[in-house]
Amino acid sequence: QVELVESGGGLVQAGGSLRLSCAASGSIVSINAMTWNRQAPGKQRELVAGITTGGTTNYADSVKGRFTISRGNAKNTVYLQMNNLKPDDTAVYYCNADVYSSTHRGDYWGQGTQVTVSS
Repeated sequence: QVELVESGGGLVQAGGSLRLSCAASGSIVSINAMTWNRQAPGKQRELVAGITTGGTTNYADSVKGRFTISRGNAKNTVYLQMNNLKPDDTAVYYCNADVYSSTHRGDYWGQGTQVTVSS
């Protein structure tokens, strides 16, 4: 069993910063790409940022220059540093990981953490 747990969400004023964390645990052999995604009310879930095992990153155009994704030294954690937040960034943020466990390869999601940006 593999579990992803996010933390770090909250309420912040426009222009402020937050740092999200996601830790993967369980019967993990290795983790490939990890991503952050978000879903605002009434909208579809969208990819925010991704990072490979080798450190290659990609970002949605709407967050380029403001958000930074990184992985911890143990490679089973991923962070999202969010700066200059805007009200449009308000959403539930979900962590996703492509995981090789002791039994199979699977795509896992965290439970989500709420980010609210006030104007």
